[in-house]
Amino acid sequence: MGSLERVVVVGASAAGVTTAETLRREGYTGELVLVGDEKVLPYDRPPLSKQVLAGTWEPEKTVLRPDSAYAGHGIELKLGSAATGLDLARRTIALSTGEEIGYDGLVIATGTTARTLPSGHDLTGVHVLRTVDDAVALRGDLLRSSSVVVVGAGFLGSEAAASARRLGLDVTLVDPLPLPLVRQFGDEVGTAIAGLHEEEGVRLRLGTGVTALHGEGAVTGVELSDGTVLPADVVLVAIGARPATGWLDGSGVPVDDGVVCDATCRAADGVYAAGDVARWFNPHFGGLMRVEHRMNATEQGMAVARNLLGAQVPFAPVPYFWTDQFDARIQAYGVFPAEAEMVVAHGGIAERKFVAHYHADGRVVGVLGWNMARQLRMDRQLIRSAA
Repeated sequence: MGSLERVVVVGASAAGVTTAETLRREGYTGELVLVGDEKVLPYDRPPLSKQVLAGTWEPEKTVLRPDSAYAGHGIELKLGSAATGLDLARRTIALSTGEEIGYDGLVIATGTTARTLPSGHDLTGVHVLRTVDDAVALRGDLLRSSSVVVVGAGFLGSEAAASARRLGLDVTLVDPLPLPLVRQFGDEVGTAIAGLHEEEGVRLRLGTGVTALHGEGAVTGVELSDGTVLPADVVLVAIGARPATGWLDGSGVPVDDGVVCDATCRAADGVYAAGDVARWFNPHFGGLMRVEHRMNATEQGMAVARNLLGAQVPFAPVPYFWTDQFDARIQAYGVFPAEAEMVVAHGGIAERKFVAHYHADGRVVGVLGWNMARQLRMDRQLIRSAA
């Protein structure tokens, strides 16, 4: 591609901010525009389900950089401007404000949007948890309520259930799968997480789906697939997220569960993707991968900035992620395929202090630690490349 006179980063996310800052740090001196659909300064998302919901952080503490930092780096912020279309041939992006903006280099960092149930989201008291506004609204409702039903026992749902329980609410966690986080970590860790939640007073309704939300104007209950209706003042729907790629429809950018990229995170000529929205070829594991975790957003943003400037280095990280629930800090490196065999290498699951290794294709592909951070850091070097 030719010289870069204007780079546009679409997505005022952790990945987007990191990309923009890295471009400047690596010596890029041209125009740099950061486009975001929300009107607030870019902020960090992991604390929303933990510190903000629990009330230990004010929402302002999640802001990634003060306004002055963007001006200092010569980054033009276009907030409250959602991207609505992309013309690859003309190298232009259409914005919801009616504006059209040209680019020489484009970075897509639009993240994900929360999945919703087929109906009932118009009822007062029904929430998703994706934005800082979502977190503030949910916390306000939780403080005025006595019971909450959390639909979805993945990372977000399990963390929010723990936060709500610590606030003193009657909490029920519902999921069609038999255990919390079973898809992420398998039966044994899922069983331990279920035990932790039950000990803390969370009611588990697992192996059952949600068929309807009840209420007129405001939610009053959640109907399960077995016919049971759970009373609820508040409902949090945490059933996953989908990549925010609708604005790319018809653009020619390849989209399939995210923006499909090569090993350098390049999706098309002059177009790269970073963060939750990117599905790229990770040479370390020998396949396409999309990672919805905070550390990846930072690392991928840095890699994309350098590759946009010509480095063309494959992005081959070992993913790292964590979850905090009650007194448990669960950290993980690598990948955790369903067919992997889990072996407890240190400590014990019963004591809730252990490190487990996940084996697949004759090698260690993932390591998980529960309240055993130091040993986990030592063991992460066991994760072998597919190559």
